Amino acid sequence: MEARDHELKKDLAATLQARGELGPEYESALIDSFLEKVEQRLDTTMDRRVRRHLAEQQMAAARGPRPARPPTESGAVPGFGERFGFGVVSLVLAVPLSAIGVVNAGIGGLVVAWTGIVGVNAVHAARNGGLFRQRGRERDQDRERRAASEWQD
Repeated sequence: MEARDHELKKDLAATLQARGELGPEYESALIDSFLEKVEQRLDTTMDRRVRRHLAEQQMAAARGPRPARPPTESGAVPGFGERFGFGVVSLVLAVPLSAIGVVNAGIGGLVVAWTGIVGVNAVHAARNGGLFRQRGRERDQDRERRAASEWQD
């Protein structure tokens, strides 16, 4: 991954140098070109991850169903890695989306881009049970504890 970061830094330096030589009238074309390179790298990375995920699903299906996992002793909720990964990917994509929004529509474009990013993350969290399901589980456990203590009194 570090080699790719180095290549990306070189591409950015070349884009900035070209902007200095060509002037601001070519700025949007240079930005579009750089963002296309970033998008291609993201697409390649996501394709690799999707293929790996599909292979893991196929292996899991071949092995048979596994039982549901309760929260661990430390309180970690199963599926945290997926939510964390989704959040990281959305923040990585937020950079070019923010740039595109600002270049094309100013501060309004930035607000629209971030509203979309926050909305997608909120829907993903709600769909996967994120905080809502964890809080509900905690609330149910509290009710059970209170009911048990009332019976003991």
